[in-house]
Amino acid sequence: MSGTLDRRDVKEPQLFECAWEVANKVGGIYTVIKTKVPVTVSEFGDRYCLIGPLSYKTAPMEVEAKEPTDPALISTLQAMRESGVKCLYGRWLIEGAPNVLLFDTSSQYHKLDEWKGDLWNLAGIPTPPNDHETNETIVFGYLVAWFLGEYTSRQLKTTVVAHFHEWQAGLAIPLCRKRHIDVCTVFTTHATLLGRYLCAGSVDFYNNLQYFDVDHEAGKRGIYHRYCIERSAAHCADVFTTVSHITAYESEHLLKRKPDGVLPNGLNVVKFSAMHEFQNLHAIAKAKINDFVRGHFYGHYDFDLDNTLYMFTAGRYEYRNKGVDMFIESLARLNYQLKSSGSSVTVVAFIIMPAATHSYTIEALKGQAVTKQLRDTVTEIQNRIGQRLFDKASRYTGENINEVASVDDLLSDEDKILLKRRIFALKRNSLPPVTTHNMADDATDPILNQIRRVQLFNSSSDRVKVVFHPDFLNSNNPILGLDYEEFVRGCHMGVFPSYYEPWGYTPAECTVMGIPSITTNLSGFGSFMQDLIESPEDEGCYVVDRRSKSIEDSVNELTNYMFSFCQKSRRQRINQRNRVERLSPLLDWKNLGIEYSKARQLAMRRAYPDSFEEWDEFDFSGVEKPPFSVPGSPRYRTGMATPGDLGTLTEEMQGLTTSDYRGWHGAQEDDESYPFPLVMKIRSRSGSVRSGASTPGGTQSNNLTEGDLEKADAALNSVVKGQPNGNGHVNGR
Repeated sequence: MSGTLDRRDVKEPQLFECAWEVANKVGGIYTVIKTKVPVTVSEFGDRYCLIGPLSYKTAPMEVEAKEPTDPALISTLQAMRESGVKCLYGRWLIEGAPNVLLFDTSSQYHKLDEWKGDLWNLAGIPTPPNDHETNETIVFGYLVAWFLGEYTSRQLKTTVVAHFHEWQAGLAIPLCRKRHIDVCTVFTTHATLLGRYLCAGSVDFYNNLQYFDVDHEAGKRGIYHRYCIERSAAHCADVFTTVSHITAYESEHLLKRKPDGVLPNGLNVVKFSAMHEFQNLHAIAKAKINDFVRGHFYGHYDFDLDNTLYMFTAGRYEYRNKGVDMFIESLARLNYQLKSSGSSVTVVAFIIMPAATHSYTIEALKGQAVTKQLRDTVTEIQNRIGQRLFDKASRYTGENINEVASVDDLLSDEDKILLKRRIFALKRNSLPPVTTHNMADDATDPILNQIRRVQLFNSSSDRVKVVFHPDFLNSNNPILGLDYEEFVRGCHMGVFPSYYEPWGYTPAECTVMGIPSITTNLSGFGSFMQDLIESPEDEGCYVVDRRSKSIEDSVNELTNYMFSFCQKSRRQRINQRNRVERLSPLLDWKNLGIEYSKARQLAMRRAYPDSFEEWDEFDFSGVEKPPFSVPGSPRYRTGMATPGDLGTLTEEMQGLTTSDYRGWHGAQEDDESYPFPLVMKIRSRSGSVRSGASTPGGTQSNNLTEGDLEKADAALNSVVKGQPNGNGHVNGR
């Protein structure tokens, strides 16, 4: 293998990124891949290609077919097509327009039994006959390994890096290792299979991680073969990564390999040219939610919308994992606290989680209809009054000004009757419904049963109202006609008290839209913010402790966070939205994408250590850093790059890292309840690479000295930045 290894150029590698959700939206990894594309394309240009399965439902809309220009790729695809492999090569029609290669797994299903036998002989992985998802995974994995083998045998000049996401794409990794295919591999697990299954039950997951018999637990749940694929991918990859420290801790115990580092998930952060623009978007979206609330609560609309706060939780319907149980319990306690304190604030809590439904409820549809009729009638009467007022005013002769503005003359008897009819239509004998849909399984639905148990029935005396919307949001919805992003912008706070959340895109999306959120230290996002910021709650990112506290204490902490938010003045809430929005650069792929660069760099260094000696003295300290939003935003100091310890790879206790943040400074604000500056955590970089650092139950091991880390930094300083991309331009981020 070494004969070709040393000849490959490591300065301009070819990157293949492989995932089941390339141009195929089925889950959260689609968001990760799609939003990361622009920064990866800016780094690699046409040397970047995504690989995924061909879905005939989605591919025609997402991919524009074209012919490849790389001679090695042309001959590789030609050879595979001659062997009966069907595939589609083209551009993915998203921002960045990356190259994409999609394989039709059905074209090679006749080889499934042969490949299953080979997998057993090669890796000892058993496969049951009737697991369709595993069958797809096997065919896809063998096609990808086939492709990489063909390509690397034809293209011998530059390094080939292949990055795989999740077990469905990861089967190619052990195949590449066994076949000695000359490719550097990176494997990222976004959530372990066994972790999802264990947390779905009533297991004290994090306190018992080290005690699970993983083979027994996987076998008991019928996923042993899938678990074997995931574990073999983790062990055979040159570099193994996860999306958060909480998942790294989980992977270390369930997959039996300590991850080399953490690759946090980012977003494409759009900074408005005017600082106040996102506040305007909040006001516009909130007005639309106001319209829904007027209709949903018709007949019981006895609260002031100007003194109403909208809170929400959203995501997959995982009642316990997503913390919906804790959210509803806290809402009941919040309701009690608001009533006991005599607060005039009303909270409308939305639960947006898709579930099996039959149709919209009649009451929900009727509410929107009668309020629309009332609005149309008032608009019509308003126009007539305006016309009458104009006629009377234009005939004014200067004798009696009071006659011009007489209400009795302006509002006709016909108008009064029409208005009375519309008002009488608003009468209702029942309470406003808790759910907007007829549930398929109303009697056993966990969310509805808990709402019944805590008796949040939307009565007039309740200060907390609940709306369960068991469907995705979109602008064509006849009841709540907003897209999800617009809905989030219109709310005041997102609440995501998850028990199992490897990353957590929902609070991250709230942050970049300037909406305060509550998460937990058992979610990757919550741990990320806690590790970076000294007091995240001051910045509108509240983190509930579900790691070291009892359930009762955690519920009380969540309730107190929501109650304190309800006590804020409007000015304080606006101020806090400004503070939340300025955290968005922390989640920008322009910063977090560097961690992916370091993972690829580490994989190449492990494969070709001799090729990097000539680079080791290169100094990147002068690379320009991306600016943050201004004014009042955190700013970089000299030499600061990625978000410090949390997003830093370690190579078996050798730091592949950049300098940590040392503190952020911003302008003083008027409101003294928000102390400045935003303080980033300061700690020894040697402490950042402890085994189990930032994870529950983590134990300390021998720490590296600062001197050791400086030597490692000097050896690993050339992290992609400053290297020419495929277009001959220099990448400086």
